[in-house]
Amino acid sequence: MSTVTAVERPAAPEAEDEGALPVARTRHPWRWLVAVLALVVVAQFAHGLITNPGWDWPTFGRYFTASSVLSAMRVTLELTFWGTLFGFLLGVWIAVARLSKIPVLQVIAWAYVWAFRSIPLIVQLLFWFNIAYLYKRISVGIPFGPAFFSFDVNGVISGFSAAVIGLALHQGAYSAEIIRAGIISVDPGQVEAAKSLGLPWRRQFFTIVAPQAMRGILPNAANEVISLFKGTSIVSVMAIAELFYQVQVIYGRNGRVVPLLMVATVWYIVLTSVLSVVQYYIERHFAKGSQRELPPTPWQRVRAKVSEITGERR
Repeated sequence: MSTVTAVERPAAPEAEDEGALPVARTRHPWRWLVAVLALVVVAQFAHGLITNPGWDWPTFGRYFTASSVLSAMRVTLELTFWGTLFGFLLGVWIAVARLSKIPVLQVIAWAYVWAFRSIPLIVQLLFWFNIAYLYKRISVGIPFGPAFFSFDVNGVISGFSAAVIGLALHQGAYSAEIIRAGIISVDPGQVEAAKSLGLPWRRQFFTIVAPQAMRGILPNAANEVISLFKGTSIVSVMAIAELFYQVQVIYGRNGRVVPLLMVATVWYIVLTSVLSVVQYYIERHFAKGSQRELPPTPWQRVRAKVSEITGERR
C-alpha cells in the first residue's frame, strides 16, 4: 500500500513594497518650450491691446453701453429669436416632408432646400425687402377664384418683417437637413422594437426617436443659431438698426472706426459665449439616457477643486 505525501511548496516571496521602488519621471522639455512661447505671444498681444493708442479704449468704454447700442442689440436679439423660431418650425415640416413616403412632398421639400441653400442670404433679404415692387397687394382665397381678403404689401411687410422672413426661410433650409440627419441617425431597430410593443406613432417619435435624434441635432442646430446671430449683421444693407448698422452710423459721424468695431465685436463674443453655455447644458440634459453618470460641469469641477484645497489646508 503506497502513501502519497503532500509536498509543501515554498511560500512565494512577499511582494516588494511598490512605494519603495524608484519612479523615474518622464521629462518633456519641448512641451514646456512650446507653452512658454505660446504665453509670450499671448502676452505680447495683450500688451499691444493695452498700450496701443489706436484701439482708443476710452471711446470703446463710452459707447459699449450707450443707449443706441443697447437698443440695436435688442433688435439683433429679436431678429435672431424670430428667425430661429420660424426657421426651425419650418425646418421640422420640411424634414418630415423629405422623410415621408409621398413623392410629391419629397420633391417639393427637396426643391425648397436646394433653392434656399443655393441663393445667398443677402440676395434673399434684398428680394423680400423689395417684394412690393412685384406685388403691390396680396390676396388670399381660392386659386383662380374669389379672394377672401387682401392687404397692401407696403403696409404689412416692413423692413423688420422682411428681414425675419428672409432669415427664417434661409434658416429653414439648413435646419431641415440638420433635423433630417438627426432622425435618420437613430437605429431603425429602435423603431421596430417600439412597433412590436404596439406603441402609437406619436409615442414612438416623441419618447424613442426624438430624444435620441436630439443628441445629433443639437450641436449642429446650436452652430446654426450662432451663425444666424452673427449673420443678422447682413440686414444692415436694409437700413435696419441692428448692432452692426448702428455701429456704422456712429463711426460714420465721429470717425472712430476701430473702437466702434470693437464694441460690436465684444458684444458678439459675449452673447455667443452665452449661447454656447446654453448649448452645453441642453446637450447635457439630452445625454442623460446615453451615459450612466454624467461628467461634472465646469462649475462643479471648480467647486470640487476649491473644496479639495480648503480641506488640505485644514
